[in-house]
Amino acid sequence: MLDVGKWPVFALLPPEELRLIRQACVFGSAANEALYVTVNDEVFALGTNCSGCLGLGDLQSTIEPRRIDVLCGKKTVSLSYGTGPHVVIATADGEVFAWGHNGYSQLGNGTTNHGLTPAQVSTNLLNKRVTEVACGSHHTIALTTDGEVFAWGYNNSGQVGSGSTANQPTPRRVSSCLQNKVVVNIACGQLCSMAVLDNGEEDLNINFLFLCTVQVACGYAHTLALTDEGFIYAWGANSYGQLGTGNKSNQAVPTLINTDKERMVEVAACHTSHTSAAKTQSGQVLMWGQCRGQAVACPHLTHFASTDDVFACFATPAVTWHLLTVDGDDYLTVAQSLKREFDSPDISDLKFLVDGKCIHVHKALLKIRCEHFRVLLNETDEESIEIHQFSYLVYRAFLEYLYTDTINLPPEDAIGLLDLATFYRETRLKRLCQETIKRGISEENAITLLSAAVKYEARDLEEFCFKFCVNHLTAVTQTQAFADMDHELLKAFISKASRYGAFKN
Repeated sequence: MLDVGKWPVFALLPPEELRLIRQACVFGSAANEALYVTVNDEVFALGTNCSGCLGLGDLQSTIEPRRIDVLCGKKTVSLSYGTGPHVVIATADGEVFAWGHNGYSQLGNGTTNHGLTPAQVSTNLLNKRVTEVACGSHHTIALTTDGEVFAWGYNNSGQVGSGSTANQPTPRRVSSCLQNKVVVNIACGQLCSMAVLDNGEEDLNINFLFLCTVQVACGYAHTLALTDEGFIYAWGANSYGQLGTGNKSNQAVPTLINTDKERMVEVAACHTSHTSAAKTQSGQVLMWGQCRGQAVACPHLTHFASTDDVFACFATPAVTWHLLTVDGDDYLTVAQSLKREFDSPDISDLKFLVDGKCIHVHKALLKIRCEHFRVLLNETDEESIEIHQFSYLVYRAFLEYLYTDTINLPPEDAIGLLDLATFYRETRLKRLCQETIKRGISEENAITLLSAAVKYEARDLEEFCFKFCVNHLTAVTQTQAFADMDHELLKAFISKASRYGAFKN
């Protein structure tokens, strides 16, 4: 069940209806319009219906949910809205639908006529699969599976990236600054657009050495960027303290936000408000900016469990900053079913003995998922196999990965799994290990992680650790790990760091 109870627009829905909601979005100038998707993939709308933004075919407001027939069964994967308001969604098939206010062609249909029902955005997108959409006040951008960005609508500030300030009536690929680039994340402010590249680049990296962005979020006129080291940078307007710098001075360049050295895993902002939020690796939620009329200039620790709660309770208007989504608990997908059966003795036909403990698995799945096991299990009929090379913690995490496609290990323990991934030639697992280890890097363990990366030929992790060491050179060189560093590795590190100018005054 998706908990939408914090949004007043859902207050009149009966409990049995609330239990069916799997996705939801609240928008509007007074947070008085909403769309939601049920477990049966039916789409409903309720609220004031400004500019026909509910997609119901008319301009009538409705306090009772009404079904949007054309969207039922489409499987929404991304949804965004502008302040016109207009609404844009991307479906699981990569199609884009838009409706609502269209005074600036933000619906992408070549006209300025408002759209009362969802219509597919087809120009230049028919042969593309769109995975994510984002709306500014009156413009729209879309990200495709190929990493291309298309934009259309209001363009008075160049927000559609066409090289002019003329409005763009239909989707047009943003090619000038993104030529031969692959984009992985997009966001819109009122009058700006942001894109993160697959190597983490963004305009940030012309100001800061080795700054690598993994997520970007836009407020009304400010931007938050999360780096792969878990730091937050902010820039733009700051009248309400929404940058989190401790003052109300605007910032023209990315500025590091002090979050007491906590590693951040998510940033949140919405182009309808001046509110900012972030979530730490340990699950704590911070908020700052305009919070129910009060200007909070420094990140404030809350009792909330998610950044969504910040916008439900403190943003003005109290709208959702992204599409709320939860998996149903009354239906299990294939992936969920497999996850549930991991290490369950009920129907398993093989067990591994590691450090005196049992791990129950299924031979067929292991053969399907791993070439090592395909060979091994074709050569033996054993129902029990002992493992001596790896620890129980590491080997269990490896087997669980084969069932879930994810790794469930703290960063400090992922080095052992990286060793296993290298040994079994599991390329994707090796990549996931590197990402997990990155999240746990600190000044104290950076050299240890660098050494492990070199040992296991994890090039991406090696480069990441090297850059971290250079960026924190003084603190890193004072650690015991640096003092104990392998001589050959030390020589290589000093040589490479010198080439990067790390020892210049």
